[in-house]
Amino acid sequence: MIVATEYEVESTYACLRAASSLALMTCGTVGMYAAVVALKPVSAEFDVARNMASIPYAVTMIGFGLGGILMGRWGDRVGVMPPAMVGAVMLCIGFIAAGNAQSLWQLCLAQGLLIGLLGNAAVFTPLVADITHWFDRRRGLAIGVVISGNYMAGAIWPPIIQHFIDDVGWRQTFVGIGFFCLCFMLPLSLMLRPRPPALAAGAEARGGDPRRDMGLSPATLQSALCLAGIACCAAMAMPQVHLVAHVSDLGYAAQRGAEMLALLLACGVVSRVSSGWISDRIGGLKTLILGSALQALALLIFMPTQSLVALYFAAAFFGLSQGGIVPSYAVIIRRYFPIASVGWRIGAAMFATMLGMALGGWIAGVLYDLTGDYTLAFINGIAFNLANLAIAAWLLHRARRDLPGGGAIRA
Repeated sequence: MIVATEYEVESTYACLRAASSLALMTCGTVGMYAAVVALKPVSAEFDVARNMASIPYAVTMIGFGLGGILMGRWGDRVGVMPPAMVGAVMLCIGFIAAGNAQSLWQLCLAQGLLIGLLGNAAVFTPLVADITHWFDRRRGLAIGVVISGNYMAGAIWPPIIQHFIDDVGWRQTFVGIGFFCLCFMLPLSLMLRPRPPALAAGAEARGGDPRRDMGLSPATLQSALCLAGIACCAAMAMPQVHLVAHVSDLGYAAQRGAEMLALLLACGVVSRVSSGWISDRIGGLKTLILGSALQALALLIFMPTQSLVALYFAAAFFGLSQGGIVPSYAVIIRRYFPIASVGWRIGAAMFATMLGMALGGWIAGVLYDLTGDYTLAFINGIAFNLANLAIAAWLLHRARRDLPGGGAIRA
């Protein structure tokens, strides 16, 4: 039997592992998009307001984030294959349970616990943390490729889900998704059996240059990254969570909104991969600032747009603008924290982003119910975005100040 240490960093196997992780994440993060596309049918079936119908998505994201910390720590200890296999099983059970829910609270329980906490989380944080150990020179690009699976899911799943909801209803659609996840993901998980060379050897080294700690304690740096994650994704949630509903409110078919969401997330794939390439050259902090600034601009463009063609263009620009923000946190953590703690620390940062998505999606629903449109929701998103920019700029200032010589760095 080939031992894990025979698998090398930057090798052909590392590339195959990245491809397998991309496929697993593309399938395994379907839960958040199913909740988005089913928002209006769920609202109608359970006779609840739109802010209440947004709760299944919110609890999915909270469970997704909390599960990322647990699954990331588990992956640090035993490798990524066991979490991935558990995730496949839990997604199957969760979608079947959601499709048979008889009340909104039962749907929330299935979405938050089974689909979010034990399903989606198992094939997100562990896969992102794992791939950081298999690449050195092209680490940012590898992270961008793997984490783009989350957006690849958004490009592929919403039109498919909307098609089947229109044909057979949201309940039967959810049950079918569950069985597909089980059959597709379990065999693919076996590709991830070998441990990364550094972890297989019991390495405890830092992920980057030990001088580059920004003069901050690990807890302070982690907290700052988490606050930044909440802010950026509270802004990001407005178009992603409410786009289908927003488009239908403007008088267009829900399928058009699903297509725009798919276009937004397909462009996000391009953004995530390209931002990974960029971060290998300018560093994670500068990439974070670039993505955050572009996202703020995209929200400003999106807010007044109403014509169908313009909405498609706005969705594409938003996807191209903000896709690189979340991968930047993984790049930063891998650079500034010990290797053996990367999994749970990335999980904590990802939890903050999911919390931001849940918070932003819920606030947008509340503001819609209060005003009857999404104008205030867009303004709220821009305010959160500015907070993210401020935190990222402060961290970059610290990184420059505390590096000996104070020169330009790949932070």
